[in-house]
Amino acid sequence: MIEVKNLTKLYGKFKAVDDVSLCAADGEVTILLGPNGAGKSTTIKSITNLLQYKGDIKINGVANSSLDAKKGFGYIPEAPVLYDLLTIDEHVEFIGKAYRCENYRALADEYIALFKLEDKRKKAVRELSKGMKQKVSMLLALIISPKTLLVDEPMVGLDPSSIEETLQLFVRLKQQGVAILISTHIIDVIEAIWDSAYIMDHGRIVAHVRKEELKDKSIKEIFFASVEGDEHEHTV
Repeated sequence: MIEVKNLTKLYGKFKAVDDVSLCAADGEVTILLGPNGAGKSTTIKSITNLLQYKGDIKINGVANSSLDAKKGFGYIPEAPVLYDLLTIDEHVEFIGKAYRCENYRALADEYIALFKLEDKRKKAVRELSKGMKQKVSMLLALIISPKTLLVDEPMVGLDPSSIEETLQLFVRLKQQGVAILISTHIIDVIEAIWDSAYIMDHGRIVAHVRKEELKDKSIKEIFFASVEGDEHEHTV
């Protein structure tokens, strides 16, 4: 579970995130939805403790800065952070041993097969396409068997087939009890899998809705009714 209370992040005098509170429950896909520049990525980076901030953030019941929290969550950034000269297998060994995982090689084999990377596993990462690097980033986050998964714009660089595989994977993980928080500005891609949605604009949460509460409105309609009209470019 992810619990965020009164998160505020300043860059100088600019308030990128303004008093944000949210919760991502176990066994659910929670989405942080908003236009470009809304503060979604800053929120995700604050939750992972990559940024300094004001507020209270807990992951799996403990402070996000603690070692226990860091062992328990996987993070998939928008831009993969990989070592250009290492192969996929070398990345797997590095992460598996750093986290002292017991079955990371078996999990890596499973995800490498799922992402169709078998013939790439001995190649240096710098030889891979953008989409393949994104897949490597995902498998590295998953081989630690995280209880919580944070994902920033997960579909960047993926082809339609890979997007569908990724969505099915997220559904499988939530069925296993994983808490998943996804930030995105693309509504249609994640519409089938979300359970709880926080809509963000100008650094603030402007709406929160659960899928079972929707009646005659779609998440897209709620999104456009919640954000401030014409000054943003929205992707749907």
